[in-house]
Amino acid sequence: MTTYVITVPGTFVHGVSDASRADVERRLRPQDPQNTDLGETEELSLLTVDENHTFSVRLEVEAADRRTAEAEAVRLVSGALRESGLSENDAPLGPAAVTGIDSEF
Repeated sequence: MTTYVITVPGTFVHGVSDASRADVERRLRPQDPQNTDLGETEELSLLTVDENHTFSVRLEVEAADRRTAEAEAVRLVSGALRESGLSENDAPLGPAAVTGIDSEF
């Protein structure tokens, strides 16, 4: 298994309250990339929200390959948003991308 840092972009169509943002972060905290060497070095934030309501979520995911890691990251982010009361229409996601790989050989 390899540890991937995956970035999932999206947009909060109607903006996001501080409470909702904190709830999403709390739900995703176990996958915080700060737990990886890359996350510590690059000082990656779990959730970054820009002024125009676009956001990026960076997660640590263990998977056998890139495609599986990206799919798992999208599943985790979608679930956290949904559990925080944000529908797919409230916070549509863009395609996930590998930000880094932290493998041990």
